Amino acid sequence: MIISRSVWQEKSPLLLKSLRLVIAALFGVSLSGALPSQVAAKASDIPAWLEQHVGLGDGQIAPVVLQRARDLYQRKLRKGDVRNPCYFAMDATRPSTSGGKPGRRFYTICESKKSFRATSSGYGNGRKLQRADFSNGRQCARHFSNAEGSKLTAGGSYVTAEARTSFKGYLRQSGKRTPFYRTFLVFEGEGETRNARERAIGGHPAVFVKQQCRFKNPNSSHADKEGYVPYGTLVDYTSGRSNGCTTWSQSASRDILALAEGNPTTLYIYPESGDINAVAKAVKTGKSLSRAGVYWNASCLTAIGSPKFWPKRNLQPIINKWRRSLPKQTPRELPVCK
Repeated sequence: MIISRSVWQEKSPLLLKSLRLVIAALFGVSLSGALPSQVAAKASDIPAWLEQHVGLGDGQIAPVVLQRARDLYQRKLRKGDVRNPCYFAMDATRPSTSGGKPGRRFYTICESKKSFRATSSGYGNGRKLQRADFSNGRQCARHFSNAEGSKLTAGGSYVTAEARTSFKGYLRQSGKRTPFYRTFLVFEGEGETRNARERAIGGHPAVFVKQQCRFKNPNSSHADKEGYVPYGTLVDYTSGRSNGCTTWSQSASRDILALAEGNPTTLYIYPESGDINAVAKAVKTGKSLSRAGVYWNASCLTAIGSPKFWPKRNLQPIINKWRRSLPKQTPRELPVCK
């Protein structure tokens, strides 16, 4: 069935409902579920300029991810929780690299400016414990959880909160030892992600200072009681794995932080637990994702086999017991730089 844009724009609510029924029948999905192709985008109020960015290719956003991100943003906008003209989305089912380059799975969308940007981002690396292995590989995420200490990504709804900038150590830049700071954008969650602040979940540049030694600098505000400051090298893990936070390249971070700092907006991260369980069920029963009405990036699903969500109620006791079993360690003292 082909419908011209002019007819589509003039459709009545009854026609829209009828078209959705036809689409649901064609693809064998529930109306409450995610439509598996760009047809879902057509059966909504997504503006024409944004439709060209909807799809499954690199740099595009999957229909279900965009629709949920828009729904979250518009809901928070109506409630007055956000006023930012832009909103964020992330598709954690996509690969870390595509064509030898960082894969783009984080989206900044500013509809009033007709602006769409896709950038790389990191997902949680997880842990490998004796009682449970919920570690993720470098290319694709298989495990997800909302348990504190899991170091895993939890899909769902978030609103950005305050930004915190902290000292990470000294680096050599332009021949001088200079302090390095990293800004962390706090996320507030709801529903399954409501413990985001407790988990210290947020977004930040995908870099850290690998501390190697310490040197005397008593005039520094970061000096310890003996007058020493840490010194190291900068490690960049753009598009790699994180400790559960959303991470971006340094260049993308500057734009994202400038947009959200002091001006909260929404972030929707796909997949949620229901999506993960539905995909796992489809894989187990041998049903195609399109017939099951669910979505997962095809290359990553091939790589991981089947995804798994670890509910907090199940995983938290395992993590807590592991922590209690750890031997007490004295704080490591860095050697003095030579």
